[in-house]
Amino acid sequence: MNTAPASSVSLREHVVPIEAGAHVVAVRWLKQGLAFALAEGQVLRWRDGATDTVEAHGGGILCATGDAERLITGGDDGRVVVTRMEGAPEELAKDPKRRWIDAITLSPSGNLAWNSGKSVQARDEKGRVRTLETASTPQGLVFAPKGYRLAIAQMNGVSLWYPNTEATPEFLEWKGSHLDAAWSPDGRFVVTSMQENALHGWKLGDKAGHMRMTGYPAKPRSLSWSHDGLWLASSGADGAIVWPFQGDGPQGKAPRECGVRHARVTRVAFHPGALVLAIGYDDGCILLVRLTDGSELLVRPAQRGSGITAFAWDKGGKRLAFGAEDGAAGVLTLPA
Repeated sequence: MNTAPASSVSLREHVVPIEAGAHVVAVRWLKQGLAFALAEGQVLRWRDGATDTVEAHGGGILCATGDAERLITGGDDGRVVVTRMEGAPEELAKDPKRRWIDAITLSPSGNLAWNSGKSVQARDEKGRVRTLETASTPQGLVFAPKGYRLAIAQMNGVSLWYPNTEATPEFLEWKGSHLDAAWSPDGRFVVTSMQENALHGWKLGDKAGHMRMTGYPAKPRSLSWSHDGLWLASSGADGAIVWPFQGDGPQGKAPRECGVRHARVTRVAFHPGALVLAIGYDDGCILLVRLTDGSELLVRPAQRGSGITAFAWDKGGKRLAFGAEDGAAGVLTLPA
């Protein structure tokens, strides 16, 4: 398989279009196919060109996560719902006050966490649920790459919570509104996107420290780590902003800018095994960019009103699924 873009080649002919029918919130590769979480509450299942749609929520889908077996969604109906490639969706949890669930995350071992109101629920792989009340509305959630520890982005910082203990969560403070959270694959860094058009990072461990990543013209709401954990790609500018995390992190180092165009980057997704970045823009364009030399491949040309909202690489890195705000979607299969 060739994962290295060459500047003279287009991949447009290797894309199979899919009509999702509504704004795509998220897309997930399952073992037997693809699952698209749609803003109007449905899940579209795609397998070798055949599709079916099931009603997952009695309202809009606001967030999604999953693994190889299931898509797990949170909605404005206050429910957490599991959808598999076969059968009807199943309710996993329901907020008694029907508060919105707009952040959800799943760990590699099957621990699940979601927000509702000013609380976070964590459900371990055995189904035991613990609740943490927070001082402000919890926003982004992400589990540590190993162990049962959860980072919770909120106002003025991030809480690090061990749900299986009674210990008070550690609080990483930085003034401002923290929206999304990303934990580096080696566990050394936690990074948040901020309302203030910036990223903020903390180096954990004995030599803890802050990292400020500023200069974005918009909020960098999409974050993606490279497979080796040495680079963090972000949206929010007219190219993907890719920060170096070698050594002690990006402080004092300039980021890479990839795929600069006259459009705003809305989604980024690193290939699972190569330094190749998928970049989606608010004008519907998709590029693959090789980080080592900046060479670009066109996957999808710009399409008015069809801004990119979701990406997912399959486990082997051979296929890239995408979804857009107008319900357009597709699958790129990289040529052998």
